[in-house]
Amino acid sequence: MNIAVYCASRPGNDPAFARDACEVGRWIGGHGHTLVYGGSHTGLMGQVASGCLDAGGEVIGVIPEIPELMARKNPLLSRVIVTRDMADRRSEMIRLADGFIALPGGLGTFDEVTEVLSLKSLDLVKGRVAFFDTLGYYAKLKDALRSILEHGFGEEAYFSQVGFVSSVEELESFFNAE
Repeated sequence: MNIAVYCASRPGNDPAFARDACEVGRWIGGHGHTLVYGGSHTGLMGQVASGCLDAGGEVIGVIPEIPELMARKNPLLSRVIVTRDMADRRSEMIRLADGFIALPGGLGTFDEVTEVLSLKSLDLVKGRVAFFDTLGYYAKLKDALRSILEHGFGEEAYFSQVGFVSSVEELESFFNAE
């Protein structure tokens, strides 16, 4: 399975973020899955890629042809796909992915994963979407998604394959659920 991971190119302010990113990468590689991500060697992106590579996994970096981002390209990638811009990167990652994981991140991470959720609500994207909730990072987003349902702006079916997990054991159960 190709798993797109969205996360920060920064490390965050707690070592737990990097630890969990590396652990998720190890889980992906150790289970024979392929990591599809933004291609950077920095921050949580670098940690998830390192974990996957250390576990013998394949890593596909999808990088826009933007000099500042190309300068952060991970030199250890199994495969590199260069896109014209960020919009093309988002589309390419979605096209390649069979499942999605959001680790903590900033506005770019939210932009990417909310596009996946929006496309899922239109039944244009298949696969599960897991929010890896390190230190309760996604608790407020979980509340916001619940609010969408409570106020009649979405349907439960939109979120049937969306979950919040806080360990690789929960992640594995979530991806293996029918």
